[in-house]
Amino acid sequence: CDRIFTRLGSGDDISRGASTFMVEMVEIANILNNATARSLVILDEVGRGTSTFDGLAIAWALVEHLYGKVGARALFATHYHQLTSLPETLPGVFNLNVAVRESGDDITFLHRIVEGGTDRSYGIHVARLAGVPHAVLTRAKSILAELETEADSTTGLPHAEQPHGRPTARSGADAPPASVQAPTSSLVAELSELDVEAMTPLQALVELARLRDAARD
Repeated sequence: CDRIFTRLGSGDDISRGASTFMVEMVEIANILNNATARSLVILDEVGRGTSTFDGLAIAWALVEHLYGKVGARALFATHYHQLTSLPETLPGVFNLNVAVRESGDDITFLHRIVEGGTDRSYGIHVARLAGVPHAVLTRAKSILAELETEADSTTGLPHAEQPHGRPTARSGADAPPASVQAPTSSLVAELSELDVEAMTPLQALVELARLRDAARD
């Protein structure tokens, strides 16, 4: 390796006006602008400091950029289960997960890494181990079931890009919902004219927020 880059933990810099998420994005910008094909990049839960779809979009694009543009070796820990589909379109990308033994409502973390992805997390179980009141855990399970049902009824997520930058084909049944459809041609034109390399992280976030608001109008 020529260098090792890490984005781990969380912390803000309020004295300089930087939220936890801003600090994370500044570090991500530094990694993407300085890593090379000989670098090692270690990332932990990138994108969790904003809304679900914002964070997922950033994490997804980040993986594609590291793969297609930077070419660095990377280890990316995430709870965005949607990213486990990326090995289908990005050769060389693969999934690992932490082995868990389940017995009814009880689980045992085996502290062992195995091949393959997973489609679930164990946050509520961890909350139970931490001593969160039973009433809260019960309610959380109920809410989780409702959210998962809604997610199942609204299928479709952004697709991964091929190494040459072109999106893979999707069937009509797998088409993304209106909330994540491709932006209008005018927004695409504006996006294509941005000089990302010349922007500071703050300028990039401000511009991203402006384009997001325009897409919502």
